[in-house]
Amino acid sequence: MPMYDYQCASCDHQLEAIQKISDAPLVDCPACQAPQLKKMLSMPGFRLSGTGWYETDFKTGSKKNLAGGDKAD
Repeated sequence: MPMYDYQCASCDHQLEAIQKISDAPLVDCPACQAPQLKKMLSMPGFRLSGTGWYETDFKTGSKKNLAGGDKAD
C-alpha cells in the first residue's frame, strides 16, 4: 500500500498515512481537528507485507538475508 505525506495548512502538523490508492484523501488534521490537510509532494514509498514475496518465500540457502535475520557469512 502507498504511503502519503500530509501537512495541515492551519497548524503545519505533518503526518504519514498508509492508504489504498482508491481511498479518499485525508482532510481533518489529527492535531488541531481543522479540515486543512493537504497532500505533500514526496518520494513515493510503499510497504510489502505478508507472504508470497521473493524475499520471504523463494530465496534459498545462503541467499536469504531477511531484515532482522542472521546474515550469511
